[in-house]
Amino acid sequence: MYNIPGHHHISMITKNASKNNHFYRHILGLRRVKVTVNQDDPTMYHLFYGDKIGSPGTELTFFEMPPAGKTHRGTNAITRIGLLVPSEQSLHFWKMRFEKFGVYHEEITTYANRPALKFEDHEGLRFVLLAANGEIAEHWKTWEKSDVPREHIIQGMGPVEMTVRRLEKLASTLKDLFGYTEVSRSADEAIFQSVEGEAFGEIIVKALDGPSERPGRGSIHHLAIRVRNDKELSYWEDQVKQRGFQSSGIVDRYYFKSLYFRESNGILFEIATDGPGFTIDGNVETLGERLDLPPFLENQRTEIEKNLKPIEE
Repeated sequence: MYNIPGHHHISMITKNASKNNHFYRHILGLRRVKVTVNQDDPTMYHLFYGDKIGSPGTELTFFEMPPAGKTHRGTNAITRIGLLVPSEQSLHFWKMRFEKFGVYHEEITTYANRPALKFEDHEGLRFVLLAANGEIAEHWKTWEKSDVPREHIIQGMGPVEMTVRRLEKLASTLKDLFGYTEVSRSADEAIFQSVEGEAFGEIIVKALDGPSERPGRGSIHHLAIRVRNDKELSYWEDQVKQRGFQSSGIVDRYYFKSLYFRESNGILFEIATDGPGFTIDGNVETLGERLDLPPFLENQRTEIEKNLKPIEE
């Protein structure tokens, strides 16, 4: 049996690509590694932010949907994203930075048994910074030109929080299907790790009754988990099918291959390959500086560009 080596990316909804670009590049200091479009609807931007090359486990991705209304928070949703920073001292740096830029944040506390600082972006998307203290993936590459000092830079994704009505159903999917280890349990919360002892593949599941979340701007669309290659993806496709879930089948996204399925609470998972990655149609120095399209959309470039509003840098 193969193991899941961590998160791959996480995808959200934004109302405005320019404001999104400003927040994630110039306030959070992430690199914009790819400007492309939603391959299923090329009229909307798909933006990727991450480390130097958009390594798996560092990617925050956004679909621009200008009509998006307010998110009505509830259960059966992905409800918070953890981001790892180097140390507890980094949390104090970020608290001051958030105050400087008028970013909503709480006081420094603990979350998932680590020093933490909760904050929200300009659209109410919920995050928490966590002191990594060495818990980072070896393949992550620092973006040297970030606006944030290297000693405090966001390194990649940490725990991802999911809130569901039926905790045991999701727990069974994580443990019995994907081989996650349950490392903590209370009456209404459980913590699972894909790599035991490491934060970069952690999922926190909270139990909550009530109405389901109604998504809008600042909501989370899906979490993608990593597999190393096509062979592993085919293996997991069979496992998902044997478990009784319906999947999209394997889809070639050009930058990676993946499949999608919903678990019993309705949480949408993607399983995505590590490669070929974002340098397949660009070089490291100029990633994210132009609109990149997969080959099957290149012949529509003129029409696609005509329908997209330029992003303010």
